[in-house]
Amino acid sequence: VMENIGETPFRITRTVQALGSALRGDPENVSDANGLGSGDRISSEPEKLWFKESSAKNLQNRDFLSPTTVLNTLYADGQVPPAVMGRVLSLKGCGVLPLAGGEVMGEGLRVRVDRIAAFQKVLSGVSAYLNPPSQRQGCVVLNCPALHPKPNLPSPDTLTLGQLRTVLLTDHLGALLRRQGFTVSCCPVLPEDSNIIVFLRVLGVDWPSVPVSWTNDEREEKMLEALQNSPYKEREETDGGKKMEGEKERGTLRVNLKRVLQEEQLPGYDPSLGTCTATAVHVTSCQDEFRQQQIAMLWRASGATATQRHLVCGPVKTPGSHLSAAQYLQLRRVQMKEASEMKYGEQVEGQTWDDIIKVMTSATVRFELLSTVHMSPVTLDVQRDGSVSTKGPRGGVFVMYNCARLHTLFDSYERGMEKGLYPEIPEGSQLDFSALKEEGEWLLLFNYLIPFSELLDQSGQVLECDGGGARVNLKTEQICKFLVSLSKDFSSYYNRVHVLGEPLPHLFNQMFCRLQLLRALRELYHRALDTLHLPPIRQL
Repeated sequence: VMENIGETPFRITRTVQALGSALRGDPENVSDANGLGSGDRISSEPEKLWFKESSAKNLQNRDFLSPTTVLNTLYADGQVPPAVMGRVLSLKGCGVLPLAGGEVMGEGLRVRVDRIAAFQKVLSGVSAYLNPPSQRQGCVVLNCPALHPKPNLPSPDTLTLGQLRTVLLTDHLGALLRRQGFTVSCCPVLPEDSNIIVFLRVLGVDWPSVPVSWTNDEREEKMLEALQNSPYKEREETDGGKKMEGEKERGTLRVNLKRVLQEEQLPGYDPSLGTCTATAVHVTSCQDEFRQQQIAMLWRASGATATQRHLVCGPVKTPGSHLSAAQYLQLRRVQMKEASEMKYGEQVEGQTWDDIIKVMTSATVRFELLSTVHMSPVTLDVQRDGSVSTKGPRGGVFVMYNCARLHTLFDSYERGMEKGLYPEIPEGSQLDFSALKEEGEWLLLFNYLIPFSELLDQSGQVLECDGGGARVNLKTEQICKFLVSLSKDFSSYYNRVHVLGEPLPHLFNQMFCRLQLLRALRELYHRALDTLHLPPIRQL
């Protein structure tokens, strides 16, 4: 089925691909792009022919750039042939942003998007930019070793900050993959109403739970039987210890993991895995990647054929202190309450403020632990005399504060409507978006609204297309970084521009164009925060 160019949402990746093909002169041979656009420059294709601009300074005169070094490689003396220039400037295609012009300058070939057309189309069909480009199929099991009994069930007081990081990362990744269409299961299941379940709920984590009476015995027996019949089983020995009365004598099952590794030809696993002893196989507690690889090999030896990958988290460091997960959460809650009281005074009391402080504390914790590349260490300031700012670009609190500002804006607009000052916001097709001339408006559309859909799609894309190996890098920090960057740019714009103007008809078009843009941003905030299980705060 041919895609309708007019109906296909704009995509940064497709635009960069098309620009590259036009520059090379081989439109039939378009390589896959390898970038998104959450505020960073995007490079596309192995040759990196084009870059998406993102800084306010560069966006004043260009949206995409093919640097002089590229032009010198492709053409004699870097001179772009007129035919190639014509091909670039007349670029069209499904998902390709329309161009308004371009020229060769000292920095290279720069092109500008037809911004009015882009505003019109995006803001008239925002929903297409708030969901992944397509729905994927498949089942993903997310195993979080930190929550397995060892042998006792973990509690908030025994859970380390490094383990808490893996739990929050698992929760965030599950939300992202479900948004892309995957069926996601998290393990292990935990006893309902246990201390650890209650603790995770405070952080917005809805971990699967089962009645306390539930057991895993039947599945463990099936797994043990599969391993006993495995071609990789080495030998059985009789345990030397005493048996409890009525207990059957059970041999020790030994599985040669090195043979599994060699015969299954699995790249990326530690070649010294060797032989692992197991009496009952389930996903046991593991303190490091090596132990988890052993468990993965046992699954493989039992006949499991599902692809297994390892998403490895770096440590969480707290110089000068040693805190459990429970102590860390309590510290951040106290600091958040104190910061709120300093800013808002005596009104910080009652259930409404308790709920606000709970969400803001959860946001602080999630952004502190998830904003860093998952393989890198996180260093936290956990001194009691430290503080959590309610303002300023410092992660979760700053993001939630700016989301609340959008709600306050629209509450003010609706009150104005009730008083008869403003009419309802017209449909995007009825507005003249040439009124959006402020540089911050294009930056918000081009760096955030348009790329967001592709950002949501990235984790599933990596799972389906990654080249293999034991480890996988899913760039789980990107949503947090995207939200912080968005909040900085929105805050800068909102502090400069008076959105709700005087109730004069000749000013309404510009006001409505801005409200359309900011309404789309409000919905983007909601979608992104939902992947972190953070409900928006509607008033601060």
